Amino acid sequence: QLQASGGGLVQAGGSLRLSCAASGSSFSRNAAGWYRQAPGKQRELVALIFSSGRTNYADPAKGRFTISRDNAKKTVYLQMNSLNPEDTAVYSCNLGARLAIGGTIPGPYWGQGTLVTVSS
Repeated sequence: QLQASGGGLVQAGGSLRLSCAASGSSFSRNAAGWYRQAPGKQRELVALIFSSGRTNYADPAKGRFTISRDNAKKTVYLQMNSLNPEDTAVYSCNLGARLAIGGTIPGPYWGQGTLVTVSS
């Protein structure tokens, strides 16, 4: 089970930090990540962090967002800086993603989603 928190309303240029706490014993062995879905758009990857600590960012997140994990707390974080209205979406955490040819495949475990709204 994954429990996400930290979304909200922020002005353009502001910051938010999302958190996603997991239950169970498999967290440290799995990739953890964040996906988002904006109104009328498909869900897209934001960032992943593998069990090794290696990270993978989608282009819109590079240089602005930082993903991290605390295995002792079974929690993955997404620090989002320099937010703009195009970042408005429901952000969902995911556990168990894997690399595939041409991209990544989300894992089977999803959090409930947290809404991020960036006003201009």
